[in-house]
Amino acid sequence: MHRIGFIVPKRFQMMSLAALTVFELANMPRGGQRYDVHVLSEHGGPVESSGGMKLDTEAFGDPAFDTIIVGSITEMKMPSADAAVVAFVKEAARVSRRITSICSGAFVLAEAGLLDGRRATMHWAHASEFRARFPKVITEEDRIFVNDGPIWTSAGMTAGIDLALALLDNDLGPDTAKMVARLLVMNQRRLGGQMQHSALLDMTPKSDRIELVLTHIRRNLRNPLTIEELADVANLSPRQFSRAFLAETGQSPAKAVEQLRLEAARFMIEQGRHTINVVAQETGFTDRERMRRAFIRTYGVPADILRRNARKEAVAGS
Repeated sequence: MHRIGFIVPKRFQMMSLAALTVFELANMPRGGQRYDVHVLSEHGGPVESSGGMKLDTEAFGDPAFDTIIVGSITEMKMPSADAAVVAFVKEAARVSRRITSICSGAFVLAEAGLLDGRRATMHWAHASEFRARFPKVITEEDRIFVNDGPIWTSAGMTAGIDLALALLDNDLGPDTAKMVARLLVMNQRRLGGQMQHSALLDMTPKSDRIELVLTHIRRNLRNPLTIEELADVANLSPRQFSRAFLAETGQSPAKAVEQLRLEAARFMIEQGRHTINVVAQETGFTDRERMRRAFIRTYGVPADILRRNARKEAVAGS
């Protein structure tokens, strides 16, 4: 039985509780309960969320848990954590197997000194403040989640679900994690090394015709995807299409195609299921060298370095 203590800070964000659904669903199959979840606060009783809803909690007690998870709050400028919460987290770190945080919960771990000299992530909007307040932490703001030894940190609230699935994978294996992800109707499990920002999210078109083009690009990345082909999908002349695409997405068609290829290639690279040559072919880079140059231009390192880093994170997590 894995005993989990979920710390609810004052004015917590309800969305951070979504991570607990992962453990709830892991308890559904026959064979007994795998996780025993306790929702904690300093004094116990009802704690009000930032949205006004209240959640019943248990008071801090025995700090020995298999896993401690620190929930998130919604503030643009993060206040100092309550001294009692920091003290409990410090004590729990000495007697628990692992300590984790969701989004701004990383500030609590940092105030407890647990992140000094370690890698950590949090929501990108808090990254500059976090780096300024905690210079001893190796801040990696553009990651879904980061695992450094017994410490796990995640980015935004939905990334807490990805982190919880990684914990589940670590505890019960990939088949159980995949089963829970399917029950959650997740399109794909995001790996820790994935970036918080999506290239497609940055391109939000105003018209259906440009939306159709973006869908066509994602479904046909391994093809050449010429301007003429994309213009035909939009039912425009190449010149009209180029102007319309730039106006609606802020990028040229060629730049957008490369960004979507890079995003797909990075996901495949970090999954580690295919060779780099196969990834280059499947994402339309056609050859390894062309993809290498695109990776260096965008990420500052070639694809094989990202794969190596992803494998190191997987080993650290296991």
